[in-house]
Amino acid sequence: MALIVQKFGGTSVGSIDHIQNVANRVIEEKNNGNDVVVVVSAMGKTTDKLVGMARELSTNPSRREMDMLLSTGEQVTISLLTIALNAKGYAATSLTGWQAGIKTEAVHGDARITDIDASIVSKEISEGKIVIVAGFQGLAEGGAITTLGRGGSDTTAVALAAALKAEKCDIYTDVTGVFTTDPRYVKNARKLSVISYDEMLELANLGAGVLHPRAVEFAKNYQVSLEVRSSMEKESGTLIKEEIDMEQNLVVRGVAFEDDITRVTILGLSNSLTGLSSIFSLLAKNHINVDIIIQSITESNPASLSFSIKNEDLTETVKILEKHRDELQYESIEWESQLAKISIVGSGMISNPGVAAEMFNVLSQNQIQVKMVSTSEIKVSAVIDQRKMLEAAQILHDAFELSGKLVNS
Repeated sequence: MALIVQKFGGTSVGSIDHIQNVANRVIEEKNNGNDVVVVVSAMGKTTDKLVGMARELSTNPSRREMDMLLSTGEQVTISLLTIALNAKGYAATSLTGWQAGIKTEAVHGDARITDIDASIVSKEISEGKIVIVAGFQGLAEGGAITTLGRGGSDTTAVALAAALKAEKCDIYTDVTGVFTTDPRYVKNARKLSVISYDEMLELANLGAGVLHPRAVEFAKNYQVSLEVRSSMEKESGTLIKEEIDMEQNLVVRGVAFEDDITRVTILGLSNSLTGLSSIFSLLAKNHINVDIIIQSITESNPASLSFSIKNEDLTETVKILEKHRDELQYESIEWESQLAKISIVGSGMISNPGVAAEMFNVLSQNQIQVKMVSTSEIKVSAVIDQRKMLEAAQILHDAFELSGKLVNS
């Protein structure tokens, strides 16, 4: 008998009919002779509605109280799904994140899981029950309820699978798997049958919303077998694993894109060796996620520094930098919003030089200006005008022939 962890997202549990469908999928796995642990998100747009209500009361609600509020969304879902399973004759029990032994750091709104007491869920499994766990939440030292941020239920599921040494973790969503790019916006996007942890991690970090980066990190670190599947269609999804057969792979496996990017430029920095560390330590301390970084320094001119952030972090970033202006010793700050990041990803890029040059050539031929660049062994990212984002995605998807070739393992 294997242990299977299943995760169902907000769309998959967005109505009573959908919850009944999820219950049937869970029962099907149970009837296959497996033990089953299910992690669920809040129903549909529940989290957005809760945030909206809080914003009606305060423009800056307490992060602690927001965690207390938002954690209730998943509690509704676990109760309803457990009721549905019980009504169908299957023993099931629901557990909140903290009841399931999920411990986190004491950061409200974007906490990381630090440990899981697997004995609590294991005891329920040993009694023959299907265990339904609330995703997205945990308990910090001292008893504060915390939430894990966007995509936190994915992370909960994979972390539980690792802690319980599950045979597999299936992520059920409203798409049939991981695609070469977002099929809602790019024509002829194709589903990948398999993708490596590293490629999936890059795609997730670069804006592909099908899986949260932390979930992929957990899967890679603990070698959790992971599959992204449709909650509505009964077909194979995309398997995510350590290594894939490179001989059958495309050089570029996917195109990711992300909007609402701002480039911040700090002008007239001193040439102090500690300047960079001071800037980014301050931003990190205030939970500002910095992405692409470019520094310009010469002997005759003061240094300048550019980095990209999300639009929503701009006000806080500028506030922090201005507050510490004397300490950081810079002359001025400039920023440009309405930008986007377009990226190509593929393990085959390691052994195929010239991929970045081809990407930039394609963008140049189509009058798309590149404002910032970031590279790694398996990805190239460019910051461009947000108005050109979808055009660039389609052009690159076509240029690297992601539509025209079979995408196999």
